[in-house]
Amino acid sequence: MDGLNVAQPDITLHLDMEGTIQRVSLSPAIPDSDVESLRGRPWSETVGDVGGDKIKHMLDDARDKGVSAFRQLNQHFPSGLKLPIEYTAVRLGEGEGLIAIGRNLQAVAELQSRLVAAQQAMERDYWKLREVETRYRLLFDSSNEAVLLVRASNLHILEANPAAIRALGISPQGSEFLAEVAPKERRHFEDMLQRVRDQGKAPAVMVHMGQSRTPWLVRASLMTAGPGPMFLLQFSPVSGGAPAGPEADSVSIAELIARVPDAFVVLDRRGTVIRVNQAFLDLVQAGSESAVIGESLSRWLWRPGADLTVLLANVQRHGNVRLFSTTVHGELGTETEVELSASGERERDSQYVGVVLRDVSRRLTNSTPNRDLSKVVSSLTEQIGNTSLRELVKDTVGILERHYIESALDLTNGNRTAAAELLGLSRQSLYAKLNRYALDGGSSSSSEDRA
Repeated sequence: MDGLNVAQPDITLHLDMEGTIQRVSLSPAIPDSDVESLRGRPWSETVGDVGGDKIKHMLDDARDKGVSAFRQLNQHFPSGLKLPIEYTAVRLGEGEGLIAIGRNLQAVAELQSRLVAAQQAMERDYWKLREVETRYRLLFDSSNEAVLLVRASNLHILEANPAAIRALGISPQGSEFLAEVAPKERRHFEDMLQRVRDQGKAPAVMVHMGQSRTPWLVRASLMTAGPGPMFLLQFSPVSGGAPAGPEADSVSIAELIARVPDAFVVLDRRGTVIRVNQAFLDLVQAGSESAVIGESLSRWLWRPGADLTVLLANVQRHGNVRLFSTTVHGELGTETEVELSASGERERDSQYVGVVLRDVSRRLTNSTPNRDLSKVVSSLTEQIGNTSLRELVKDTVGILERHYIESALDLTNGNRTAAAELLGLSRQSLYAKLNRYALDGGSSSSSEDRA
C-alpha cells in the first residue's frame, strides 16, 4: 500500500468479501448524519445504475490481487447528496473482508467544468477570428479594386491583391512601393501618408505609377496589426487612364462548384443528392454523376451517431454545421475519414443543403518523433493550485500553437509560405507567431517566402 494516498480519506467503507457494507466512516468534509443506514446494503446499490460494473471489477481485483485500481464513482448518500468519489478497494487479513477508500473529487470536477467552459469560450473566439480573417481574405483577393498593404516604417510592400498585381505590374511582396511612384510626386505622396498618421485620414492624391506613368488616384488608411503599423492603399484609375485590369472571365456557378478542390454536394430536404462536383465522385468512387444523382447521401456515410439524419437535424436547428466527423465508404470499398460542413435554412425545412466533405487523413498529426507533447501538457496539470485557471489555459494554448507551427515547418522543410497554407493562416499571421515563439530564424521576407 506504499503507493496509496490514504492518510486522510474522505470516506472509508468496511465491506465483507461479497461487497456488502459493514461500516462507514466519513471525514468532516462530508457531513451526513444518516450514513449508518448504509450498513447491510450492497455497495453496488449505492452508486447508481452505471457504477455496478466498476464495483464488480474493483472487488474482483481486490480479492485476487489484494488491491484494485482507482475508479471514479458517483456515491449516493441517504440524505440525497451525490458526490464524485475516486475509490480503491483493498483486501484485509484472512477473514477480515475488504476496505474501500475514497477521495472526494467535487473540487476537481468543478475545476474541470470551468476549464471546459473556458476552452469552449476560447474556441468560439478563435472561430470568430478565423471567420473575420477569411472574410478579409475573400474581400482582398476578389476585389476588382487594386489594393496594397505596405509597411508604414519603410513603405515596403507586404501584400498585393490580384487586381493590384495585374493593374500596377508590381512585385506582390518585398519591393519598395515608393520606387514605383514618379520622382516628382513622391514628396506629395509622403505628405499625404504623414497626414494619415497624424489625423487618421487624408484626401486622395493622384500619382503616376510605373514606367508608363499611368495616373492613379490613391487613398490611404492606417492599420495596426502584426509586426507593426501598415498602410492600406487603394487605387482607382483616373478617367482616361488605364483600366484597373483585364475584364474578368465570366464564370458560372456550376463551373465554380466543379472547381472546388473538396468534395461538394447539394441535397434536398430529405438528403437526396441533386448536384455534385468531380471531387465528390472521386471520394465515393463513382464513375459519373448519373450514378449518384437521386441517391441518399446516407448511402456513403457509415458511422454510428454521425449519419445523415443527425446532420440534417443540426442544419435545421442551427442553420449550419462545422467539423462534423464521419466516415465515407466508397463504391469500391475504401474508407475515408472526412469532416463535413453544411449550410441551409435555420428553424425550417431547408429546401436545399450544401455540404462540403473534407478528407482529413492528410492533416498534421502530433507524431513528430522528437517532441513528446503529452509530457509537456501533463506537466501543466501539476501546476493546478499554484497557477490561476486563466494562466493554465493560456499556457496550454501557447504550447499547442507552438507545437503545430513547428510540425508544419518540419513537414514543409522550413518553407513558411507552405506552412502558412497548411495551418490556414496568412503569411503575416504566421510571421507574427514565429516572432512570438522565437521561431523566426531570420527575416520574414526570406527568399523562399518571396519565391
